[in-house]
Amino acid sequence: MSDISGRVAAVVVDFHAESALAGCVDSLRLNGVENIVVVENGAPGSTLSALTGPGVTVVEPGLNLGYGRGVNRGVATVRNHEFVLISNPDVVVHLGAVEALVAALDALPRVAVAGPQIRRPDGSVYPSHRVFPNFWLAGLHALLAPFWASNPATRRYRSRHDDGTVDWVSGACFMMRRDAFEEVGGFDERYFMFAEDMTLCWDVRQRGWGVAAVDEAVVTHVEGLSRQRATRSMVWAHHRSALRFEWHTARGLRRVLVPLAALVLAVRLVVVAILHPRG
Repeated sequence: MSDISGRVAAVVVDFHAESALAGCVDSLRLNGVENIVVVENGAPGSTLSALTGPGVTVVEPGLNLGYGRGVNRGVATVRNHEFVLISNPDVVVHLGAVEALVAALDALPRVAVAGPQIRRPDGSVYPSHRVFPNFWLAGLHALLAPFWASNPATRRYRSRHDDGTVDWVSGACFMMRRDAFEEVGGFDERYFMFAEDMTLCWDVRQRGWGVAAVDEAVVTHVEGLSRQRATRSMVWAHHRSALRFEWHTARGLRRVLVPLAALVLAVRLVVVAILHPRG
């Protein structure tokens, strides 16, 4: 564990996760991570009141920066660590997960991002290892998912390539090389929430780095705990971020089709509002 403490720092972005945050921090400590930075995106004082024990640095920006911006502020306080573990506050890192992620990055020197297997509280596996969607896959997923969650397009998007490789991993919990994080400039701060993890992996790949799924590393995530406090704004942020990703990555003819993507997302937003009027 002493090797872990010298090589890995953790950055957790909190938004009123309360007792779940304390559980996340405790699980990191049990994995040998001693340098833990928590960014307080919630109300002033909400993070400190949820934490117990020493060894945690709290960054207090005084407002909700959004996930990616919060991570960037947290990573900026980390010094002399080779790897940064980035996590939501409602994640419990299982014993051995940090070591497994470090081992994977040591074995794959051109891989910049390693994502663990993410499980739901009931033990089922969350599809956190995914492919970049092409225009048609993205459109079908956007239109069908609100009322047919298991449609073929969504299943394909939320899966690996046939050879087992992945294009991107969920930002809920992953480990990244500090030098690669700095090389790409961290998270794109134009995103408030959603798709910033997909964009980060896209930018990493554009610079010749790889992204890997590490099933030997396991975490449990209580998905959406913080988002429950602002569901309507999160639905809007989700659609806005999806359009921003399309513009960021589209090339050639696909760039010409961005207005069509905007129309598809607008239709999806209306469908979601009808199906989930309180969401």
